[in-house]
Amino acid sequence: MPHPTDPTRSLRIIGMMSGTSYDSIDAAAADITLEDGTLVLTPLGLASEPYPAPLLAGLAAALPPAATTMEEVCQLDTGIGQAFARLAVRANAELCGGTADAVASHGQTVFHWVDGGQAMGTLQIGQPAWIAEATGCPVVSDFRPRDIAAGGQGAPLVGYFDALWLRGLPGNPVALNLGGIANITVGGASPAAFDTGPANALIDAAVRHFTNGVQDYDVDGALAAAGTVHQPLLERLLAEPYYGRPAPKTTGKELFHLPYLLSALDGLADVAAEDVVATLTLLTARTVAEAVAAVGGSTVIASGGGTRNPALMELLRSELHQRGGTTLQTSADLGLDVMAKEAYAFAVLGYLTLNNLTGTLDGTTGARHPSILGSVTPGRNGIPAAAAHGRAPLSLRIAGIPS
Repeated sequence: MPHPTDPTRSLRIIGMMSGTSYDSIDAAAADITLEDGTLVLTPLGLASEPYPAPLLAGLAAALPPAATTMEEVCQLDTGIGQAFARLAVRANAELCGGTADAVASHGQTVFHWVDGGQAMGTLQIGQPAWIAEATGCPVVSDFRPRDIAAGGQGAPLVGYFDALWLRGLPGNPVALNLGGIANITVGGASPAAFDTGPANALIDAAVRHFTNGVQDYDVDGALAAAGTVHQPLLERLLAEPYYGRPAPKTTGKELFHLPYLLSALDGLADVAAEDVVATLTLLTARTVAEAVAAVGGSTVIASGGGTRNPALMELLRSELHQRGGTTLQTSADLGLDVMAKEAYAFAVLGYLTLNNLTGTLDGTTGARHPSILGSVTPGRNGIPAAAAHGRAPLSLRIAGIPS
């Protein structure tokens, strides 16, 4: 039970998301409570499912820079909502024994509108009413727009989770997520969180292109390991202005997509597929390492699909070591599944919303002020009553891991 001076209660929440790589939907269940200023997260496990093939094909065909129609957006919103709902039902049964209190769904980002370095709008689809109807649980969703309305970037929202988590760790640790886009969070007295650039986005685009769709990603980093970095291509890619912009900043596949890569390759004759992938892998490692060095990171704690790419992790370890001896580990070393951390982060954001607590910190998104995030779709029994005077947490601890 929460401490008597902490009126927020324990909730069992399923956090759900599909990242910019859109390779699967993840559902991570957790018991979350606030004890004397510390959020305590007890992981209950992860369930994942790929999108059904027709839905995946429709999503891939509609994403930038492709054109789409409002009919297609409506169909995707429904189809993705139904896919999330099916996984939520499974996660509730398998991970929660049917006792989930709520679902926190990030949905699927299909566009993040940035103009002149400022986020102007964002669109995550996957209609939450399907999840509420299927599970009977209230659903917190649409987390990003409120932060953008307050002048923030709307991302990376995992920055709040990371900043609280990092406060209990020695040195100046940096949390890194290697999804389609890479983002980092640095904690301390002045937390910051921002997208560093592509993680897997360009690598995946290149692999699909050069294998004619036979492979969706560089399995075990084999293509990168077989290739040689093409220096002229690397120099063109590193000239991207985004890398030099100050934080807070966000980006996405609106910028880093296949036509962007093909434009960089224009005029460079006979660049082998393996060399392109090797170059893109180094691009990710270098831009991440340079961003970490700029914030004085002592240790990087990585999560996300990119951690399963040995070639990327080896290059990242080397690039970090060259810039001040920064070390590299993964979130699994600290008790969080590398593929589940973002879903757990959204479970925490859902918990905060349901307890009338803000889900951002000053400095992490550039907003004028922290905001209570998201919209709530009622469950079968309506919306749970929130604690009237919940206090903002000061740190986060993973249950079962020594503090």
